[in-house]
Amino acid sequence: MRTLSQLTSSVAGKLVLGLAGLALSGGVLAQTQLPTPTKLAGGKIITVEEGRKLADAKTAFFIDTRNVVNFGKGHVPGANAIPYKSGSNDVEGFDASKDKFDLDKLPPAKDKALVFYSDGPTGWKSYKAAVWAIKAGYQNVNYMRDGWSEWVAKKFPAEN
Repeated sequence: MRTLSQLTSSVAGKLVLGLAGLALSGGVLAQTQLPTPTKLAGGKIITVEEGRKLADAKTAFFIDTRNVVNFGKGHVPGANAIPYKSGSNDVEGFDASKDKFDLDKLPPAKDKALVFYSDGPTGWKSYKAAVWAIKAGYQNVNYMRDGWSEWVAKKFPAEN
């Protein structure tokens, strides 16, 4: 017959081993990425089809907010790599003071059409960068919410 302390240490040991296994395997303990908002105050959410029309017409400045490695693997033709470094929570009212984004790399004309994108609907970097641009006074901010993943799925042109 086991004592209470033997039983407790056995259960605790199994729990620790189980949690460690989950963490290593990317199991339940992995953080679930929440989708970005479906509204953008002061800006517009556009589809990849609308984004392609703007890219084809060369009338907009495209901003890929993914890291430079992912940008190098493929991006919207003519897009500019301006990585967004996020330290804030992925929520609509994020704390921008914890993030870094180089607004100086955007065109000086505040009425220029801008299109922000990242990986897809869970790509908070592009949403956050679009919010920054709106707060900086840009008047024609477009957020291509479905992002690079949908662009590729539609077999739209890409550059490496």
